[in-house]
Amino acid sequence: MKRCLRCEARYEAPGWRCPACGIEPEAMQAGDIRYDASRFEVLARLEREHFWFTARARLIVWALRKHFPHAQSLLEIGCGTGNVLGAIAEAAPALRLTGSEAHASALALARSRAPRAVLLQMDARRIPYREEFDVVGAFDVLEHIEDDERVLREMFESCRCGGGAIITVPQHPWLWSYRDEFAGHVRRYRRADLLRKLRSAGFERIWASSFVTALLPLMALSRLRQKTPQGFDASSELRVGRVLNRVLGTVMGLERRLLEAGLRLRAGGSLLVVAHKKGDS
Repeated sequence: MKRCLRCEARYEAPGWRCPACGIEPEAMQAGDIRYDASRFEVLARLEREHFWFTARARLIVWALRKHFPHAQSLLEIGCGTGNVLGAIAEAAPALRLTGSEAHASALALARSRAPRAVLLQMDARRIPYREEFDVVGAFDVLEHIEDDERVLREMFESCRCGGGAIITVPQHPWLWSYRDEFAGHVRRYRRADLLRKLRSAGFERIWASSFVTALLPLMALSRLRQKTPQGFDASSELRVGRVLNRVLGTVMGLERRLLEAGLRLRAGGSLLVVAHKKGDS
């Protein structure tokens, strides 16, 4: 069901013109999300091979299959260049996919990766849907938005009863460095803080685990050297040789297998959370 962002009317229609007030939004964009849109072209090239992006996408696909095996629809907010959306489209060809992004420039790149997905420019703090999707995903998005609690409430309202959300965020405030500032992060999360915000939004039955666990010591050492802009190298963590890239990808693949076996990891550079919206029964 669609939601008019002006009069709050709810309606079913193929287009976006509200039958109650007659308004059709020109662009549902956000003006103050902290991300440099000029980086999307570079990001799109890196995502195809870099171990972190490929491993995270596989982890998200696993979480979707594990926790929402009967899902028929998914909305990804902040889909960027479509890396995760494309991985989901390949793994679940029957799933009805919608991707949204505040920056229109990223949507053209996303379309090439997920051609069957519906794509729209949207402010995640004002999602124009109510009880529409089985799953709503936000993958390394919330840390860029000041009012993350509002986004979580919008995610809750836009997913159906019995559905839920899948979220990844950077973890551990003590890892904060100039790299976070450069990336446009507002925060790094404590697990307890994110779970509290999810419960406040209405979600329950929350599952959470860290990932990038084995590489945490290397991350910590790298971040200690990047506390200030002096000598900062934006591409240092992205320049990975082919052999090392394969090794690090294997390490993260082993972490995923631990999660598949039922283990939850307590510490890691990132956090994966699955939260459910209570069904009608």
